[in-house]
Amino acid sequence: MAKLSTEQLLEAFKELTLIELSEFVKAFEETFDVTAAAPVAVAGPAAAGGAAAEEVEEQSAFDVVLEAAGDKKIQVIKVVRELTSLGLGEAKAVVDGAPKAVLEGATKEAADKAKAALEEAGATVTLK
Repeated sequence: MAKLSTEQLLEAFKELTLIELSEFVKAFEETFDVTAAAPVAVAGPAAAGGAAAEEVEEQSAFDVVLEAAGDKKIQVIKVVRELTSLGLGEAKAVVDGAPKAVLEGATKEAADKAKAALEEAGATVTLK
């Protein structure tokens, strides 16, 4: 296969939908055993506006990080299960492994609701 230039790759990415680009990033991460520190940076150049679109995207996606479970660990596990599609064992592993992200890339409203629910259950939570 001929080696593609950076410009050719960018042109190819511009033709992809966001879903196709997201699938490409996942496949790339699995193939090369890496993780994208900021997946938005990959989608940024494909969007019109480049850096401006990247800034807007970063501000609209939040990670809900469980810092500590607190005294009511069982209640926190229940809330984690409600917020995610995790089973009991996986939710317990998230709570036991704190600090750990419960939700990643959530909207501001979803992140605030999740934070409020977890804090009400007794957990310590931060938004990133």
